[in-house]
Amino acid sequence: MKAAPFDYSRPSSIAEAVKTLESADGEGKVLAGGQSLVPVLAMRLGRPAILIDINRVPGLDTIETIDDSTVRVGALVRHSMLVEQVHLPLLSEAAKWIGHSAIRTRGTTGGSIAHADPSAELPVVATALGALVHVQGPEGIRALSVNDLFVGPLETSLDDNEIVIAVDFPVPERYGFAEFSRRHGDFGLVTVAVAEVGGVLRIAIGGVGTIPIRPVAAESILADGPMTDERIAESARAAANEITAASDLHASAEYRIAMVEEFTLRALTQSIGNKVGAH
Repeated sequence: MKAAPFDYSRPSSIAEAVKTLESADGEGKVLAGGQSLVPVLAMRLGRPAILIDINRVPGLDTIETIDDSTVRVGALVRHSMLVEQVHLPLLSEAAKWIGHSAIRTRGTTGGSIAHADPSAELPVVATALGALVHVQGPEGIRALSVNDLFVGPLETSLDDNEIVIAVDFPVPERYGFAEFSRRHGDFGLVTVAVAEVGGVLRIAIGGVGTIPIRPVAAESILADGPMTDERIAESARAAANEITAASDLHASAEYRIAMVEEFTLRALTQSIGNKVGAH
């Protein structure tokens, strides 16, 4: 099947892109890497009146350290660039699990965050780190937490005329990442990211809910005291108990819950040795 007809615009600035998007009156879509959008168009699950290609917009493909504790990633930074960067090892590790090399070469950070697939790696990492997303619309630039951005599967709080331009990722003191998928490159059936930010250990779990989930009871178990094997195992069990999973053609609810416990255990255990400190 081929995409339904659409107009095409290739602006040279974000301001121009926002203006074009605004004039589309809710019928426009932003094209960055296209790894999620193009299949949707090809299956005619989406029929935008116009595609706004932002790949020629300068300044959106950079990674920079804002201060000793924050890394800013531009919306057009490809997944392959995330793998190679050294500022934030958790992002590098997670990006290795995104699709295959062709997808990582084209897929973008901003596109993944805006697409808001709860099974995708970057939304899970952003949730674990408490990332801040910068978006630009007709009224200018605003920043919002991922806690306010992700509202449902493939659904965000962005206005129809707003575009993600960058994401600020805090640099954690320690991190862990573990994913279970049928084959490497498939979407994770269970993805767990662990990050200690400002002395607070945060856990995010993807693939089992409508958005990445923070198991607060599991986090509280590790809030004070050393990360012993016993306390890590207790936290992993608590994470599994907090999950309400559904059965589908990929796995039963019981299997997903068991994998949440196992892969939370792995991510937490990994985090013991992954101390990165501030940059």
